[in-house]
Amino acid sequence: MKTSFYDLNFNDLCEFVQKNALNESVASNLFNWHYKKKNLTKCTKDISKTALALIDDKFDFELPEVDLVHESADKTVKFLFKLQDGSKVESVLIPFHNKYSICLSSQVGCAMKCSFCFTGKQGLKRSLRPSEIVGQFLMAWNWLAENRPGEERILNIVFMGQGEPLHNFDSVKKACEIFLSKHGTSIGYQKITISTSGYIPGLKRWADEIPGVNLALSLHSPFDVKRDELIPINKAYPLEEVMKTIDSIPLAKKQFVTYEYLLIENFNDNIEDAHATGKMLKDKRAYINLIPFNPIPDSTYKRPGNERVAAFKEVLDTYKIPTLIRETKGDEVMAACGQLNSSEIS
Repeated sequence: MKTSFYDLNFNDLCEFVQKNALNESVASNLFNWHYKKKNLTKCTKDISKTALALIDDKFDFELPEVDLVHESADKTVKFLFKLQDGSKVESVLIPFHNKYSICLSSQVGCAMKCSFCFTGKQGLKRSLRPSEIVGQFLMAWNWLAENRPGEERILNIVFMGQGEPLHNFDSVKKACEIFLSKHGTSIGYQKITISTSGYIPGLKRWADEIPGVNLALSLHSPFDVKRDELIPINKAYPLEEVMKTIDSIPLAKKQFVTYEYLLIENFNDNIEDAHATGKMLKDKRAYINLIPFNPIPDSTYKRPGNERVAAFKEVLDTYKIPTLIRETKGDEVMAACGQLNSSEIS
């Protein structure tokens, strides 16, 4: 059985080249062709016929298939990707200043069962391989090149799609190594953000294995009783323990941890919640994203009005914590935060 080329980081490929006594330039040429130039066809340039024959024998170059594309009026693009085993995942291109961020999925479904998240209702089917994560990026980039020529500028990568990224740590780590490689896409450390619900086994591996990449915590409440409802794994990994683990992760100069706070009307959006959040984060290198709840089917939660959102932010401002109200994008095609669920799409 062939190995996916896209499951290999640059060091893996160099080991293969060395083991098979190939010219050492083969690795950099392949990474340049498939990642820097983002070609989907097999490389035939600057590599010997002998090396090409061996590569063709050992590797496959299959990528996720674009099954459906939804475009919203604000230029957000949601992809439904079909994987080789028939599983499906969603990814989202989010426009900003004539550039894009891409929101990647790391699992088919999710085991965390967060009550506000449509993916959580899907349950966990399986984790993605590195090739299936990297493939979302490459296929989205090529879709832009074909459908919005001149706009193929994906400058930020956020692991905020389907799945708990740290629950699939090894594949997410390998995908980051591929994205970061100077021989390939050369995405900067500060341009990659991994979001977690507070999965401590992954957080404990962070400092040694993926240092420098940005961390975002799905906070949503400073109170365990509310967080237990929103994020059930809070019962196994309480917020106090999560915060201590995050505090132990070294940050680069001018680097912050992003705390995502989903605002739900009359649940976690009152002044008491705002003050408790401010007190918890005021002495930390923190940045807060306020996210008004995006409706999902069969949910009793409601989106708060703009005045309540603004009042919450005003309280946080008194604690001198940088806070942004995240603009909702793509909700008309169910592409906004918490709305991804590939099982609901035929």
